[in-house]
Amino acid sequence: MAEHTSSSITIEAAPAEVMGVISDFDRYPEWTGEVKQAEVISRDTEGRAEQVRLVLDAGAIKDDHTLAYTWNGANQVSWTLVKSQMLRAIDGSYTLTPVGGGDRTEVTYRLTVDVKIPMLGMIKRKAEKVIIDRALDGLKKRVESGQTH
Repeated sequence: MAEHTSSSITIEAAPAEVMGVISDFDRYPEWTGEVKQAEVISRDTEGRAEQVRLVLDAGAIKDDHTLAYTWNGANQVSWTLVKSQMLRAIDGSYTLTPVGGGDRTEVTYRLTVDVKIPMLGMIKRKAEKVIIDRALDGLKKRVESGQTH
């Protein structure tokens, strides 16, 4: 299995509020930076996104890809690549852990990306780290600002 990159951040909100922002794909362009367009293609029986098309502009990586999401209870979501122009594989997850009395949440983001173009492992992991850190910072700002809907 390929090496993954992982990072965590604590957000001043309950896990349900954090997951509400994570699962609201239509609003990703408002807070993620790299995602320019998001479209839910299909939903499961509970109304959660199963497949999402994302148009990404992360500087060196510009892509139009579709991800398949798996919801594991109320506090974890993972995704894998369905199709892409630039990526060979992308596997990631958000895991939410209540902290203290449950009014704070530790969010752990794991990501593994495999691009179709040759790239040194060290450079790839640095790119994964930048993507993770920007996503976690954006998520924290979005949730803590109260702009969750």
